[in-house]
Formats: sequence, structure tokens, C-alpha cells
Amino acid sequence: MSIQDDIKAQITKNKVMLYMKGSPDFPQCGFSANAINILRECGVTEIASCNVLENPEIRQGIKAFSNWPTIPQLYVNGEFVGGSDIVSEMYQSGELQKILK
Repeated sequence: MSIQDDIKAQITKNKVMLYMKGSPDFPQCGFSANAINILRECGVTEIASCNVLENPEIRQGIKAFSNWPTIPQLYVNGEFVGGSDIVSEMYQSGELQKILK
């Protein structure tokens, strides 16, 4: 399996998938911490995550997969939602809460 296949499988298998720096309990950058905090504020209790700092192949692969240059990257129901800024904007407008239900 290629790294792209691995990423596709992770995104398909998990309702909420976050590619981040660190883990939900120990985020290692402010943007990743912001994404986790927003998801928790939305009542999400099951967050699948992948620490891109532990796997350089996934770190580069997810950027190519989504055609998005930064980490974190949030996927919900198999669809790319966005990075930290977009997640914040969607949360403030109430749009994120709708797609997480």
C-alpha cells in the first residue's frame, strides 16, 4: 500500500480525522491545539489523529493528498474541511457544528 492509500484508509475509517503535530492530549503546536480545542468545544469525544511529527512520509503525503500546504488538517466524514484558520472560521459561524452532527 502507498502512503496515499494509508491516508485514504484513515480518512475513510474515522468520522473525525485530524492530522496534527502532537496528539490530542499533547498538541505540539498552537494551531494543532486550537483545532483540538474547537473539536472538543463542539462536543466531539472521538478524535482519530495522526502525529505527522512521527512520520515524515505522512507529513508530506497529507499535503499532497489534500493539496493543502499546512498542518493541522481536519477531515470529517471522509471530506477535507481545512486547516486551523478555516476550522476556526467555521466554528465561529456555526458551520462546523453542523457538519460534525
